Amino acid sequence: MAAPVQRDQELELTIDSLAFGGNGVARLDGFVLFVRSGLPGDRVRARVTKVKKSHAEALATEILEPGPVRVDAPCEHYPACGGCRFQDLAYETQVEAKHAQVRDALQRIAGLPEPPLEDIVPAKSQFGYRNKCEYTFWQSASGPTLGFHKAGRWDELIEVDRCWIASDLGNRIRDVVRDWAREERLQAYDQKEHSGYLRHLVVREGRNTRQALVQLVTNKGERFERDHFVDTLRAIPDVRSIHWSVNDSPSEVTNLPSELLWGEEAIEEEFCGLRFRVRPNAFLQTNTEMAETLYGIAREFAGLTGSETVWDLYCGTGTIGLTLARDALTVWGIEIVEESVACAVENAALNAIGNAAFYAGNVGQAIEDLRARGGEPDVVVVDPPRAGLAGKALRRLGETAAPRIVYVSCNPTTLAGDVKVLREHYGYELLRVKPVDMFPHTPHVEAVALLERTAVAPADA
Repeated sequence: MAAPVQRDQELELTIDSLAFGGNGVARLDGFVLFVRSGLPGDRVRARVTKVKKSHAEALATEILEPGPVRVDAPCEHYPACGGCRFQDLAYETQVEAKHAQVRDALQRIAGLPEPPLEDIVPAKSQFGYRNKCEYTFWQSASGPTLGFHKAGRWDELIEVDRCWIASDLGNRIRDVVRDWAREERLQAYDQKEHSGYLRHLVVREGRNTRQALVQLVTNKGERFERDHFVDTLRAIPDVRSIHWSVNDSPSEVTNLPSELLWGEEAIEEEFCGLRFRVRPNAFLQTNTEMAETLYGIAREFAGLTGSETVWDLYCGTGTIGLTLARDALTVWGIEIVEESVACAVENAALNAIGNAAFYAGNVGQAIEDLRARGGEPDVVVVDPPRAGLAGKALRRLGETAAPRIVYVSCNPTTLAGDVKVLREHYGYELLRVKPVDMFPHTPHVEAVALLERTAVAPADA
């Protein structure tokens, strides 16, 4: 049967709910349309942008009747800026939608009609929570400026006067660097023409230590006077580390080798009673306040008594493993990013933790070596990227037959898929899942899951 709508057709629709990713869901004679910028209860005029056999996509061009959960967004750049999706959605509804997304994924993908899903933990702060922001330079009529990409566009940017999910310090650093760039008459990089100089600004903060790291990313060549740049930033007392990176490729990336221009190589952050060193490319949860909550749940689910061998896979800078080390016999961490591993080793020494070791390696390839080094695991903690566990890593994890797995997830769909494989092929049962809202006003949700091996896996039978 052909779809009942056509591309560029305008429709009046009522939004029923939110889909994973943040689009509103509407129905036309049973046919599903995913409507960007539509919120539950809204009556909207929408233009169809894409048509498939099973569904269509549309963009809300006018809110005819706002729904009961629509609120006024405080940010003047919303919704043009692509950083936030839900500033106009009541926060309580955001949290409910994220909880429902985790439940839906576990039911639909993992095949669990009644998943052991617990209440979601809402964020302590709805604004000003990010400890890391990446800004893009672009050339405005007033000179180089800094901002974010427009929603859904790679080739258009918007100047930001205040980012509501960044801190006051982060906003101040951005403005100071913008003014410096104009004073120096530097040219912003043009992504279309692949010309110009200034590319990105990365600001990282130790929120509990009041320390900031600044990374300037430019095209090749040193076209600025570094001492003046350093002096400009040193006027802000919280700036402790200033780095410079060069990107002469077309790709828009900031994960690059850097040269220290001034200050310490790394800044420090403090939570869970520990201190952590943070370098430009090292991974750290971007919401410090809620990271402590997230890791506390992981610690609870691990259920350590002091006699366990713990594997910390995708360990990053060692934050989770080191918070578990006080209750474990030994902790062994694996991470593919060498800079993060260096931070993890430093962090263990910084906190005088002697029962944790960290190694650089691909998780899927390093598990056998880890077994030889550290013995069989009693608990395995995994905190994979949004894509979830790669096929080999998932298989190797299942084959460890560890009694307990604590899975820290930033994507409920990949969590659900991995849970399904671990249940059906390796004898694990999902006992608990607790969602955590780390990123208010975005569709993203974290969750901590506890799996225990309760049956003989088919491979063992």
